[in-house]
Amino acid sequence: MNLQHYAPKARFAQRHLLTLQDWKEDEIYQSLALALKLKAEQKAGGCEKPLAGKTLAMIFAKSSTRTRVSFEVGASQLGAHALFLSTADIQLGRGEPIADTAKVLSRMVDGIMIRTFSQSDLSQLAQHGSIPIINGLTDEFHPCQVLADLLTIYEHKGTLKGLKLAFVGDGNNMAHSLLIGCSKLGLDVAVASPKGYQPNPTYVGWAKENAEAHGSRVEITEDPKEAAAQADVVYTDVWTSMGQEKEAQERLKAFTGYQVNETLMQCAKDDALFLHCLPAHRGEEVSAGVIDGAQSVVFDEAENRLHAQKAVMALLMG
Repeated sequence: MNLQHYAPKARFAQRHLLTLQDWKEDEIYQSLALALKLKAEQKAGGCEKPLAGKTLAMIFAKSSTRTRVSFEVGASQLGAHALFLSTADIQLGRGEPIADTAKVLSRMVDGIMIRTFSQSDLSQLAQHGSIPIINGLTDEFHPCQVLADLLTIYEHKGTLKGLKLAFVGDGNNMAHSLLIGCSKLGLDVAVASPKGYQPNPTYVGWAKENAEAHGSRVEITEDPKEAAAQADVVYTDVWTSMGQEKEAQERLKAFTGYQVNETLMQCAKDDALFLHCLPAHRGEEVSAGVIDGAQSVVFDEAENRLHAQKAVMALLMG
């Protein structure tokens, strides 16, 4: 698959990005191909402004570094204006119904990106609004991050289908989204999590159906070495996500043995990549030697949030 010369099979038809499960394989490839194009244009000195005169409302119920900066800068590069809205500062945070917020913003802006807790908040925005809704992160899914991950893997490996990605750690929103995004494109996915912290069975079921349709495999295990065996990519995330701070000590105990370190990386292929969505806790879910080592591409991955999200905004808001 050469994404630089990817020819779409059909017209892009999505109105929202709530989860990649809603997107077809071809639509994911279209977004990755456009991201590569926009990235190359930016590196060459600039690009066209397909969203000139448009406004993206960015609603944040959770704090952020990469999501806010990448969406704000990306909108600017596409010619749009990004409007930061903290739930602490708008009526949504004081009890205004999501339906009312959706209807009001639909008359004033051209798209909404929201970073929040409940996936149902996005569903309500999409149901009651008339503009594109983009998932900037929920407790269930993080689709923009996975698009950036897939873009990074493609840049370093030159392909996607047939590769194996191992995720070691909490079966959280990243695990769910990687299961879905990778299985949609024919990558094998293995997730290793301790008992009680494994991915949601419903989303594992989605991924297994995707994998069956695209000729790949999905594996859920409690053994990190089994997951990482012959992997092309090894991925982890923090063990305690936002909103789980009270569980931190309990989680540290539960995830003992699940650190991605030099020993675990030896189970993967010699040229395996290491990915992490950041921020990272060196010494917990990953050793400093791995995240700061030669196999780590975490800062390429972080930059690609900018370009992957530009593609999403251009496709949905253009």
